[in-house]
Amino acid sequence: MKTAASLAILVFTAACGPGGGEVASVGRLPVPTRTYGTTGLERVMGQTARGLTGLFGAADADVVEGAGRKLQFGSRICVLDAYLYRQAAGSGDPVVTHVDARQRDGSAIDRASCVAALSRRDGGK
Repeated sequence: MKTAASLAILVFTAACGPGGGEVASVGRLPVPTRTYGTTGLERVMGQTARGLTGLFGAADADVVEGAGRKLQFGSRICVLDAYLYRQAAGSGDPVVTHVDARQRDGSAIDRASCVAALSRRDGGK
């Protein structure tokens, strides 16, 4: 029994040594980046805070953190977070550079669909 066990260990370790099979080097794998299209978001992207409130009514939340500002708008269907940043150092009003959207329960929803739903909300709500 000891001989069979020793032989099995020898065979497995030999397969791991040099000269067996070649392993191709792939180098560094690229880090996947998630990109989002802006189709259907034309009315929101690049807007100022004033433009957003003109479109959706008063924001439900207005949060300033560092150089950024988040305006949050909600309806019965979804919640939209619009992130505004200055485009060049000290020039002009901050504009929307990114938006996130979710259903009221936190599940995913298409951002353009949320923008459309918010555009139809009554009295800004």
